[in-house]
Amino acid sequence: MIQLTRLNSQPLIVNSDLIKFIEKAPDTVLTLVTGEKLVVRESPEQLLERIIAFRRSILSGLAVETVSAAMEKSGPAQPPAAQSGAK
Repeated sequence: MIQLTRLNSQPLIVNSDLIKFIEKAPDTVLTLVTGEKLVVRESPEQLLERIIAFRRSILSGLAVETVSAAMEKSGPAQPPAAQSGAK
């Protein structure tokens, strides 16, 4: 979800996955997959930056969860001597 601003300065939160395309004519117009059009103050470049930042935050969280899940499956870490069977 990204926060945007309507032309009347009202904040708006949009699910970025529902954006079909972005136009600049002369205001920034979002067309959603539903066909609804939203006019916002932000430039298309600002929208792209926010969408990319949002998706990076989701993917980085997913990466952390994946590593945590893998570590839970493998069990607690053992010292190298215990792993090799050395005494």
